[in-house]
Parts: sequence; structure tokens; C-alpha cells
Amino acid sequence: MCHMSIIEWFIDEVSKEPKQFKDKRILEVGSRYVNGSVRPLIEKFCFPREYIGVDIESGKYVDIVLPAERVVSYFGEGAFDIVISTELLEHVKDWRVVINNMKDVLKPNGIIFISTRSYGFPYHGYPHDYWRYEIEDMEKI
Repeated sequence: MCHMSIIEWFIDEVSKEPKQFKDKRILEVGSRYVNGSVRPLIEKFCFPREYIGVDIESGKYVDIVLPAERVVSYFGEGAFDIVISTELLEHVKDWRVVINNMKDVLKPNGIIFISTRSYGFPYHGYPHDYWRYEIEDMEKI
């Protein structure tokens, strides 16, 4: 799931350092296309070695149906150079497990790109909508 504001933010980030994705192994957690995706931008313009999308449901840009809580048990520790997760954290009940899995599946010195909704964003409960995060929350996480 990906709001247009996130796609615009990602374009800005990629334009600063487009080579950070080149020849990298990328995992997107929560990759099912709902209202946008950063995947086609990265695949078309940044030339990753591999891009794998996981989600709890099949759909466009989902390569493997897999809950975020199981990425480490499926792929192993240190399997990816980059982890991307857009608009997922507010939908998982135990965000700590999901964050820890994203960190653990990442190689040392890897990069995690996370976006999520903050207070004031309306409820969008598909399948659930549990949390809102502020910048301070994300800094602590």
C-alpha cells in the first residue's frame, strides 16, 4: 500500500542517491499494490539485482504470500541490502516483531525505508488499522 505522498517522497530520496539501489537485493514488506507502489520506480530507474515483494495476500507486486512476522524465518538473517515498507506498520498488531524482523533480515549497514501514518490520518482498516506514529516514535523505533 502506498499513498501518493510517499511516492513523491521516495522520488526525492532516490534522486539524492540513485546508486544506493543498484545491484542490491531488496525486500518490500507489505508490497501488495493498493493505491501505488515505489517498486516500478526502483526497478525501472535504479537497477536492483533482485526485488522481492511479500504481503499477507496475493496481488500485484506480491511475489511471495508471507506475513511480515515471518520474513526472517523464510529468508534468513542478513539476506537483504535494503528493506522497504510503505504504509504497513499501522496495520500490524505487534509492530515490534515486524520491525525486529525487518532489522534482522537486513545485512549489516543495510538501509530500511519505512513510511507509516501519523495522527490525524483517517482510519483505513483493511485488514486492520491499529496505530499512528509521529516522527519521535519512528526515531525511537
